[in-house]
Amino acid sequence: MSRRRGVMSEQFKAELAKDLGFYGTVQQEGWGGIRTKDAGNMVKRAIQIAEQAVSKPPQS
Repeated sequence: MSRRRGVMSEQFKAELAKDLGFYGTVQQEGWGGIRTKDAGNMVKRAIQIAEQAVSKPPQS
C-alpha cells in the first residue's frame, strides 16, 4: 500500500501551524502529534487562504 503524497508543502504547513499556535507540538512530536482539531483548523485556514487568492482580481 502506497502513501498518499501531501498537497501542501512542508513550509506552508509550518506557517499555518505557527499562525494557529501549535508549531511547538509539531517540532517536539512531528505532525502525528497534533490534535485532530488542530489538523482540521489547519485545513480550514488553508482553504480560506486559497479562496482569498482566487477571488483577488488579476494584477496588471
